[in-house]
Amino acid sequence: MKKAILSVSNKSGIVPFAQSLTELGYELYSTGGTKKALVEADVPVKSISDLTQFEEIMDGRVKTLHPSVHGGILADRNKPEHLEQLKEQQIDLIDMVVVNLYPFKETVANPDVTESDAIENIDIGGPTMLRAAAKNFKHVTTIVHPADYNEVIDRIKNDQLDETYRKSLMVKVFDHTNEYDAAIVEFFKNSKETLRYGENPQQTASFVRTSNAAHTLAGAKQLHGKQLSYNNIKDADAALALVKQFDQPAAVAVKHMNPCGVGVADTIEQAYQHAFEADDQSIFGGIVALNRAVDTKLAESLHGIFLEVIIAPKFTQDALDVLSKKKNIRLLEIDMTIDNSEQEIVSVSGGYLVQDKDNVVSKREDMTVVTDVEPTEAQWDAMLLGWKVVASVKSNAVILSNTKQTVGIGAGQMNRVGSAKIAIERAIEINDDVVMVSDGFFPMDDTVELAAQHGIKAIIQPGGSIKDQDSIDMANKHGIAMVTTGVRHFKH
Repeated sequence: MKKAILSVSNKSGIVPFAQSLTELGYELYSTGGTKKALVEADVPVKSISDLTQFEEIMDGRVKTLHPSVHGGILADRNKPEHLEQLKEQQIDLIDMVVVNLYPFKETVANPDVTESDAIENIDIGGPTMLRAAAKNFKHVTTIVHPADYNEVIDRIKNDQLDETYRKSLMVKVFDHTNEYDAAIVEFFKNSKETLRYGENPQQTASFVRTSNAAHTLAGAKQLHGKQLSYNNIKDADAALALVKQFDQPAAVAVKHMNPCGVGVADTIEQAYQHAFEADDQSIFGGIVALNRAVDTKLAESLHGIFLEVIIAPKFTQDALDVLSKKKNIRLLEIDMTIDNSEQEIVSVSGGYLVQDKDNVVSKREDMTVVTDVEPTEAQWDAMLLGWKVVASVKSNAVILSNTKQTVGIGAGQMNRVGSAKIAIERAIEINDDVVMVSDGFFPMDDTVELAAQHGIKAIIQPGGSIKDQDSIDMANKHGIAMVTTGVRHFKH
């Protein structure tokens, strides 16, 4: 008598299918809920324990993992030695395996699911039987989809349950188990942390980690402080991305996704002072990222104002002792490695956008001086600093910078002159070494004219407008040096 094992999570159609198998001479073995459903329908069925002569243990975790099951499934019937070994062990052949797996996807789709719930819904015996039977498709029929029940019965009746058809079912098995395994990987790799709320208290939010790499915000080591908020996470990521752009000691202060102060120097303490001085008002309640270790001296400076988050590659123990005096400040230790393979994903209604990160590195030798006046060396240094920063400022972005810091930042305006006005109004200084930096080209010469009215002597911008010459002519009229990069840095 042919034997079939039936153990299904989706019980749709299993009773009439089992009845048909019985009528066709199959002896049925089953487990748990499937066996119960068949018994209630008066379908003759035996327990897997009758096959294995071994009671299931560990709350059902171990019941089908037994040689009497897998020997009967995996035996190559073209090899006499396999059949002889089965005979010696008193193991019968298994001709059919009908299994579909625990509803892992459905379980973890519940926003309140716990890790323990997810673990208990990882099917072990089911995939193992499926893979074993699929591997031996030349001799064993494997079914994972209820939609195939009727055709299987028809083929048995018409003696057409051949190897070619069993192979097609084998493909479905591995597709099914592959999808199942992928769902498990996705859940545990993309661990989800429920946040107190989103951008605003009326919004629910979660932090889904797709990586735990040490150079990512998701892989950061939090040394102190309360849970990061939704806004903390976004601001911290913006600060981290910008500070990584600098080889020299650098400090970045971010507020509402825009840098409010950036400083560079020979030491990280000096760099932080430059960033603080760039806008000592906006830094209050902000995020600070540093690309060098924090020692006691720097910790004392950082301790002097209210900050939400401090990011650094390392904190000395003495620095931690100083900063930990503030109960709520979050201290994150993050590797400063840049990963150019990372992509940005932004959700929109009905889908999402994916793009490579804006990691292009512009070098001085790739830039072009388009005016009669050449920039001074100090202006070149200010431009190169500002050009790194402007890529992190929301468009339209215009900033002012010198050789050591940003001195004025204008962000997110609907026209470029508006951003330039804000940068100029916020400027802590304007002198011959302060340059204007624009993330996009000038469609008209009005921004250059505004710069001239306030004594700015050098400008760097992408170029590429059909009216570039108007801006160049305006710069030449006022003795301003202008450099074009050929690269824009829009940030929406």
